[in-house]
Amino acid sequence: MAEGDAGSDQRQNEEIEAMAAIYGEEWCVIDDCAKIFCIRISDDIDDPKWTLCLQVMLPNEYPGTAPPIYQLNAPWLKGQERADLSNSLEEIYIQNIGESILYLWVEKIRDVLIQKSQMTEPGPDVKKKTEEEDVECEDDLILACQPESSVKALDFDISETRTEVEVEELPPIDHGIPITDRRSTFQAHLAPVVCPKQVKMVLSKLYENKKIASATHNIYAYRIYCEDKQTFLQDCEDDGETAAGGRLLHLMEEESSKSLGKNKKVRKDKKKNEH
Repeated sequence: MAEGDAGSDQRQNEEIEAMAAIYGEEWCVIDDCAKIFCIRISDDIDDPKWTLCLQVMLPNEYPGTAPPIYQLNAPWLKGQERADLSNSLEEIYIQNIGESILYLWVEKIRDVLIQKSQMTEPGPDVKKKTEEEDVECEDDLILACQPESSVKALDFDISETRTEVEVEELPPIDHGIPITDRRSTFQAHLAPVVCPKQVKMVLSKLYENKKIASATHNIYAYRIYCEDKQTFLQDCEDDGETAAGGRLLHLMEEESSKSLGKNKKVRKDKKKNEH
């Protein structure tokens, strides 16, 4: 290892340790070897209205000559709002080239969320859906990836840190029966994946189907479970169908909560029987 690489590695490790110490359970390790991490950021820890997950990968050149590679994950973050936040993060990097900037990024995002919570606009968890869209379309792709799954995460190449079976093998894809409602046709597809590269493989495979590729709206959602922190990373895509991805993600959250509740009850009953 070159001297410069060794120095960058040491600085990265020091920053990682500091971030874990400062943010505790909000900090999540996705892939320690590939240095992929996520931090869940909220406007208020005790009573959050707005939450965003910042995923980062630290390249070998960071912090010396390259910035972290990042992805902002939040169902409500779109359009100009996403662009403005991305510009703010990139401006912080430019102003601090050669320095560790993860803490600055996190606190900038938190400031944005706090400002947003102080506005009259309610948070996504308390918004009421007051109308249904009757959208004319020929086809809709709905792709849901349950726990141990990911879709549209960071564009990371982590093949060197995953087993060949995990990364190179295309996971099975279940195809639902098409359903037609109000001139719109919907078809669900479900795939269990264990890393971002498999997600890209699943999407690429689905888009080989011309009918899917030309669908008016390709909606999908995903949840990735971080076992070490017992938390989920999640995101969704509306593809022009207002709030559709968020609703799909909410459904997955509800199903996960039900499964978790059942598992806890089983463990509790088992302990009672042992006594």
